[in-house]
Amino acid sequence: MRNEYPRPEFERQQWMSLNGTWDFYVGEQREERDRIQVPYVCQSKLSGIDRRISEDYVVYERAFTVPCQWRGKNILLHFGAVDYGCRVYVNRQFVGEHNGGQTPFCWEIGPYLNWQEEQVRVEVWDPLSDETIPRGKQYWKGKSEFIWYTPSTGIWQSVWLEPVDETRFERIWFTPDIDEGTVMVECVLADGCRLPVRVWLDISIGEQMVYQGSMECRSVRNTITIDVFQKKALAGAFHFTGNYWSPENPVLYQVTARLVQGTGILDEVRTYFGMRKIHVENGRIYLSNQPYYQKLVLDQGYWRDGLLTAPEDEDYARDIRMAKAMGFNGCRKHEKAEDPRFLYWADRLGFLVWGAMSSFWFYTEEGADAFVREWMDVIRRDYNHPSIVVWGMLNESWGVQRIYNNRQHQSYARALYHLAHSLDPTRLVISNDGWEMVDTDICAVHSYKHGQKHDVRTQEVFRESLKSVEELWRIVEKLPFARGYEYQGQPVLLTEFGGICAEGKKDRAEGEGWGYTTVSPEEFLKEYERILDDVYESDLIQGYCYTQLTDVEQETNGLLDYGHRYKFDPEQIKRINDKKG
Repeated sequence: MRNEYPRPEFERQQWMSLNGTWDFYVGEQREERDRIQVPYVCQSKLSGIDRRISEDYVVYERAFTVPCQWRGKNILLHFGAVDYGCRVYVNRQFVGEHNGGQTPFCWEIGPYLNWQEEQVRVEVWDPLSDETIPRGKQYWKGKSEFIWYTPSTGIWQSVWLEPVDETRFERIWFTPDIDEGTVMVECVLADGCRLPVRVWLDISIGEQMVYQGSMECRSVRNTITIDVFQKKALAGAFHFTGNYWSPENPVLYQVTARLVQGTGILDEVRTYFGMRKIHVENGRIYLSNQPYYQKLVLDQGYWRDGLLTAPEDEDYARDIRMAKAMGFNGCRKHEKAEDPRFLYWADRLGFLVWGAMSSFWFYTEEGADAFVREWMDVIRRDYNHPSIVVWGMLNESWGVQRIYNNRQHQSYARALYHLAHSLDPTRLVISNDGWEMVDTDICAVHSYKHGQKHDVRTQEVFRESLKSVEELWRIVEKLPFARGYEYQGQPVLLTEFGGICAEGKKDRAEGEGWGYTTVSPEEFLKEYERILDDVYESDLIQGYCYTQLTDVEQETNGLLDYGHRYKFDPEQIKRINDKKG
């Protein structure tokens, strides 16, 4: 059961989970009502239903009781994510509507409560065959095939209640500046709050208190810049590095923020941030002003029994630990805005993350607009996580399939790139990961043309093409840049490659799986090492993302099987990955 606090970087002490057993029915078939385990979708085994549906409309209902000591508070009803759109009712009264399957939303439901047994109803609309809405790897046909997986309909992240004061924090954002040794704290208060109020901040690292202070708030948006390293006290001799966040040293600053009016505390939130910087310079990526070679693994974020939802919170941490044990220092999330619990564990354990959003497949103005609105919500939701160092929006021209020479599609990709930078200037942004890039901070290319076994000629072409930007076109499915755009000295990373399937190392109940190349289990490590050696031989390539962390359904090219268990000795994978520091 998923009963951990769902939003760990903005945590309040009082809350109540609404995960667990709900009534569930498809369409209007009330007489065929099932019982479903939230937050697992009906297509998953852990939901208790475990079947695909063809209808676009499902309904959730359950009873709940609000603790009587919460009377007098505003009661927020939170949803982590519901795929795709939903309308919510409390005690038969309409509360609100939300569209978008990746992002959180909440409403104040106090006016609809009777303070006895309450009823909540969630009507979900999920157009399973619509290829124009953001859906990622969810297949719009009846059976999974190739790179497409089982769809996920309905509630797939936690549902919970939270009592708050009308005067409360809406969000707290941290913007670190390691060059100045400061962090800018932006406190945004809820609309309608009673002003003025005072914000008190306690910031500590381990047992050491770094800052204690306050600021008066006369508007809903307020900022304060804090000298967390006490740089000014060092009289210019500032060469501090020990408290920077990195995969090797995941130092987090713990923050308690209190909203005070008179002698009363109106709101208290516990949060955290990491001091780190990501930038590019002279064709290389720097993490906190040091060159940093990224060794990433492609992570689809799927689970055999839970699909998009991890069975338990610890499963997120276990995946990260297993990836690090194999020598990877991060992951590229693929076609999924991941659960905040995963990002929390990446922050805490030290694991770089390239954040992503689910793509749409065919371009329409309506679909493009829906993607933008959700993408903005993803950036806002995840702004504080130090683990996220790159925003990757589009993938392999999905949704913008004519981007190579179509002005509308090029303009859309460019707009996404600049929008991301306008909302978050602290991270790198990739316009179109794989090929046909426009404006981009990283030249991110995909190639599975690395040959196998006795294919010496293909191996040679792969190896030599990695040494020159001008030769990359020979191993990339499409040209690296769209027409009218060209390489401008960005760091070059191989952000998809490998995909080796080892025969006999599959975890499939039936049928055959596939990979981009296939070898015997005995040959796998040799083939993996051969391809990594080619990558490491290149002075051009500044990092990579291997395909992929786990098997997913028919796609059996993972380093872990679909049960998220090692297929190979992790120390041997690490030995190969560690060849380049």
